[in-house]
Amino acid sequence: MSEKRSLLEYIFGKPPQQEKSYTQMNVLSGYTAKFTPWGNQPYEAAAVREAVDAIARNVAKLKPMHIRRINDELHNVKDQLNRKLQHRPNPNMSAYDFLYRIVTTLQVENNAFAYTQWEGFELKAIWPINPGSVDFIQDKTGKVFCKFHFTAGNIILPYEEVVHLRRHYYNNDLYGSTNGPINSTLSASHTVNQGIENAIKTSANLRGIIKVGNVLKESDLKAYKDRFVNEYMTINNQGGVAALDSKAEYQELKHDPKLADAPEMKELRDAVYRYWGVNEKIVSSNYNEDEWNAFYESTIEPIAIQMSLEFSQKLFTERERGHGNEIIFEANRLQYASARTKIALAREMMPMGVLSVNEVREIFNMPPVDGGDERIKSLNYVNADKADQYQLGNDDILDDLKEGDDL
Repeated sequence: MSEKRSLLEYIFGKPPQQEKSYTQMNVLSGYTAKFTPWGNQPYEAAAVREAVDAIARNVAKLKPMHIRRINDELHNVKDQLNRKLQHRPNPNMSAYDFLYRIVTTLQVENNAFAYTQWEGFELKAIWPINPGSVDFIQDKTGKVFCKFHFTAGNIILPYEEVVHLRRHYYNNDLYGSTNGPINSTLSASHTVNQGIENAIKTSANLRGIIKVGNVLKESDLKAYKDRFVNEYMTINNQGGVAALDSKAEYQELKHDPKLADAPEMKELRDAVYRYWGVNEKIVSSNYNEDEWNAFYESTIEPIAIQMSLEFSQKLFTERERGHGNEIIFEANRLQYASARTKIALAREMMPMGVLSVNEVREIFNMPPVDGGDERIKSLNYVNADKADQYQLGNDDILDDLKEGDDL
């Protein structure tokens, strides 16, 4: 039977019997060099999970692409790296799952890490890392390392091999701040929910005082009360009615629990939504074209830009970046446009050669067709640098236009 291996051993191999000495490394000075995820479990709050899920599932639909910029032109590089990023960054996750998890971690903990695992010059996998805490340390040469703390052990990795996304990046050199400002709102929301739950429970039970006419011993009085409670003040008393003999009188105690009204509860929920950059329409997918564009530009696009810059930095050498290699995360935002906008855009952009047939079909959620990647231009358009010659009647230009060249 093969020995069971933890995920850490699967990624990094079996650790040595004794931990290596890193006495030459020092904790980075100037601040407390430790990152610890927020311990109040915000993801367990319904409003937080709704907001984070709305962001993560939309970011996860972005398409990562390896591109190369040559003379201000973008070229899609169809290589092994591109296929891995777009389909399966690691053996356990699809591209959607990978982006969903790393963005969820970023939103909940304001820091998200991923390890780039290489096999020679080939990227083998990208693994999201979700540690208990992280120390940032550096050696005498100034090289920065991440010491990730897990229940199964610790791992030290060069910072240059770790994709690091951060949110609320303010008072620390390397990682994002905590979600402390939203704590009071989440605490108030939790208190309101608990109050509603308790009010429902107490309203289903009798609550009051029993007056017994005859003088009873304390033990008899307690036994009388206990019998009354067991028979009438439990969930089994579905009718909510009690029966007493003539020697006892029951006086009900009225309770009037104070609960937050609907506007107050909505404000608490909206405060959480605002903190994460969403609103009720985005969460419930009930938005129009303008509302989606506002959400994309204010919340999704900044994450896409951050990921593009960080992935490009960690997946390419300085020389490769100098030759125009980048990772971008693109979205077909037109899929969320109205049918009228899509039709108008296709009508205007296709004759200019901006969109191919397949790109237009993708906008309308239609499958591609053979030969649909060719761009078509109308003869009503001519390159600006040849317009003057065309107007002067240059025969060579006229021949080119007739043949459909340089349109």
